[in-house]
Amino acid sequence: MKLWTGRFSKEADKITNDFNSSIGTDKRMYREDIEGSIAHAEMLGIQGIISPEDADAIIGGLKQIKSEIDSGTLEIDMTAEDIHTFVEGELTKRIGDAGKRLHTARSRNDQVALDIRLNLMKECDEVDGLLRRLIGVLADMGEKYADAVMSGYTHLQRAQPVTFGHYMLAYAEMFLRDIERLADCKKRTARSPLGCCALAGTTYNTDRYKTAELLGFSDICHNSLDGVSDRDFIIEFSSCLSIISVHLSRFSEEIILWCSHEFKYIELDDAFSTGSSIMPQKKNPDIAELVRGKSGRVFGDNMNILTVMKGIPLAYNKDMQEDKDCIFDASDTVKACLTAFIPMIETMNVKTENLRKAAAGGFINATDCADYLVSKGIPFRDAYKITGALVALCIEKNTTLEELPLDEYKKLSEKFDEGVYEAVNLDRCVNSRTSAGGPAPENVRAEAKRVKSLI
Repeated sequence: MKLWTGRFSKEADKITNDFNSSIGTDKRMYREDIEGSIAHAEMLGIQGIISPEDADAIIGGLKQIKSEIDSGTLEIDMTAEDIHTFVEGELTKRIGDAGKRLHTARSRNDQVALDIRLNLMKECDEVDGLLRRLIGVLADMGEKYADAVMSGYTHLQRAQPVTFGHYMLAYAEMFLRDIERLADCKKRTARSPLGCCALAGTTYNTDRYKTAELLGFSDICHNSLDGVSDRDFIIEFSSCLSIISVHLSRFSEEIILWCSHEFKYIELDDAFSTGSSIMPQKKNPDIAELVRGKSGRVFGDNMNILTVMKGIPLAYNKDMQEDKDCIFDASDTVKACLTAFIPMIETMNVKTENLRKAAAGGFINATDCADYLVSKGIPFRDAYKITGALVALCIEKNTTLEELPLDEYKKLSEKFDEGVYEAVNLDRCVNSRTSAGGPAPENVRAEAKRVKSLI
């Protein structure tokens, strides 16, 4: 059954029907479609636009259809044009003329806009829940490894000492921002377009605020043209997913590096690694590599919806049917990535002794050595130059700042004394970085508690 028959004198060609059909994509919104129709029917009955008996029959029929699809006893007809056509046709088949009254004061334009908003509100919640699980794991690791000294990097070169716990909490901060963005996105998604109809509202005495309330929306779309043509909320959710993917991809890159033989900072659990078909020694970080790779897919989905919407005049255009494939794919991809990533991180073995060994050999305490000279009255730029010469000397002699004899220090500045060894001690370097947001273990433990309180 086509919802638009009457104007046409001949059937659409099969090519047209197949090309026009969206049932393969929008069938996943059957719950939202039925929820929206139940609310609409209830409002029509309250307003006296249809009889209470018809409203009850419609609501009862819709609930039964939903129950049967949920249980698998009713299969969605994949020859239907879309999910709206299938549900309305199935309803009319069951309850007769009352089913034909459901579409009073409604268009497929506001109906599909409603369904996708309802669906993406739930998607926001699901992604939010996964992010909170991941942040919880990272906060636990922040506490556990608050004292585990390692190198912080710039330009992928060892730079200054931090701790592994501090490192984990840096990613927790990224994902906390993602949660904030999702909450903002959901706030703007939670506005009901139902009742905007095709583009110009209706002459019926509808109550759009009632259907919005019944469906859990915080407000209505206040312009009927905008209500049926707005897809900003999809673009915004897609953008949120893209940023999450950036964070997951960056983290994956670290994991891939860290579990290489060259770093040996971590080892992934066997349950979250794979091997080689030809090289028996291999233990590959495939989950991290796939998460890194799938970020490109999510970015592509984001560009897809932006390109679809960029040239569309008001109001609804069929181009907008393309909005669902890309946003569903992006959301499914991010959820799959998070679902695999969380236990991989939770079960990985952190090799703290290797972290410490690499930190000791990287001159990451050089800034602390310069600061020591500043405390002796030497201007920072002069202290910086002296320390640079010390590092060059250590490299030449294949030693470290901690092991360099004091007389070598004194050749470059008489200000050096035995106190320099305390100044360049890695634990002291980390413990003294107590400025807000710094890696001192006491800071890290406090931040881990703060992060847990936020989730």
